[in-house]
Amino acid sequence: MKKELTRQQYLDLYYYMRLNRAVEDTMVKLFRQNKIVGGLYSSEGQEAISVGTAYALEKKDWLAPMIRNIGALLVKGVPPRDIFTQHMAKYTSPTRGKDGTSHFGDLENLHIVSPISMLGDLIPVMTGVAMAGRYLGQKIVAMTWIGDGGSSTGVFHEGLNFAASQKAPFVLILENNQWAYSTPVKRQVPVKDLADRAKAYGIASYIVDGNDVVAVYTTAKEAVDRARAGEGPILIEAKSMRMRGHAQHDPAEYVPKEMFEYWKARDPIVLYEKFLTGDKFLDAKSKKEIDERIETLLSKERDFAENSPMPPAEFANEGVYCTGDECHKIAPKWERSKAEVTPPKSSIAAVWSVEGFGEGKGSAGKNAPIHFGDTTPASPELGENESKLAPKTPAKTVVKKVAGSNGKRATSAAAGKNGAPRKDAVHAAASRISKKPAPAPTGKRR
Repeated sequence: MKKELTRQQYLDLYYYMRLNRAVEDTMVKLFRQNKIVGGLYSSEGQEAISVGTAYALEKKDWLAPMIRNIGALLVKGVPPRDIFTQHMAKYTSPTRGKDGTSHFGDLENLHIVSPISMLGDLIPVMTGVAMAGRYLGQKIVAMTWIGDGGSSTGVFHEGLNFAASQKAPFVLILENNQWAYSTPVKRQVPVKDLADRAKAYGIASYIVDGNDVVAVYTTAKEAVDRARAGEGPILIEAKSMRMRGHAQHDPAEYVPKEMFEYWKARDPIVLYEKFLTGDKFLDAKSKKEIDERIETLLSKERDFAENSPMPPAEFANEGVYCTGDECHKIAPKWERSKAEVTPPKSSIAAVWSVEGFGEGKGSAGKNAPIHFGDTTPASPELGENESKLAPKTPAKTVVKKVAGSNGKRATSAAAGKNGAPRKDAVHAAASRISKKPAPAPTGKRR
């Protein structure tokens, strides 16, 4: 842990990691009291990743968290009461009780895009946000997170390739916590470092100790600065360990006990506390002040959440479908002339616009009506070139006696010049003559 930050920055990182864990500990108690109505996903052991990366962003930047990135929400300015009420599905929650997990955002003020359950889908979404910010000249950076399991989805690769081809100011944090639910990373990915995947898209990447919050912050800050400067997207692999099951219902019995013990000794908060006290950034007095600050805040925020009402029954059918301004008032912000970014109107009438299926044009420019469904088939129009190429007189048909397999006459069509049979007709007749008679059929007579 290098000494590159101010004392306040060091203490900020400590405060947010402590707050992150305290918020989740509070929600575990609420869950066991049957007050959390949805799933509860722990980030224990990974707090340094969420806090360190989000702390590298500026206020104007955008982020899109996943289910284990509560620390990023806290750093961005989301109050704990929003997290509590959201998981308790209270009417005072950001979604007014319509969701029981962390699917909420704040587009207008905090620049937070809601999580998407389909893992990897936030990558192209945040690439779009980054491109929009560049178009508006805002000099923003967009950031989102993905797990080791989510990096195996198709949209991870499609989205990262799209970001790379567009040189979007985008930073992707790949949290390698070694388990995709119950599947170890070595069983799903044939590479040691997931950051190596960045090479396929020609973008820069970093590998960082996800339990060292200072290393995470300094790495993320460098990546954010590079993306903002126009160097394109950057991938950061943060190696850590998921210290709980996939969710509260999962005891994680598939994880070897020795593995838990090893990573427990590398708890990011414990390690950071030792660093702060050893370098005189944190003493007993300041630690007590932080403890009391967190306890006072969460007591107040929890009381607010528990005393908040559940949504009224008549609210169930509201906010299901977007109804325009009644739903939200977010609209395109045209910094440039709208005509400049709108394709010009076509001066040619649309061809495929008739009743039924439509009609097309042949190479001569004439219409070629198409019959479709219940429409009446139209007579085709011959193009000018088609009329020129059409034969003036029909081909003659001549009959020539040849020895066939049944003793009857065989006909040869399409006579050539001066009535002489065409070569292809002669060859066809000779072929039939050379064939042996077919054997008599067996069984019933036809």
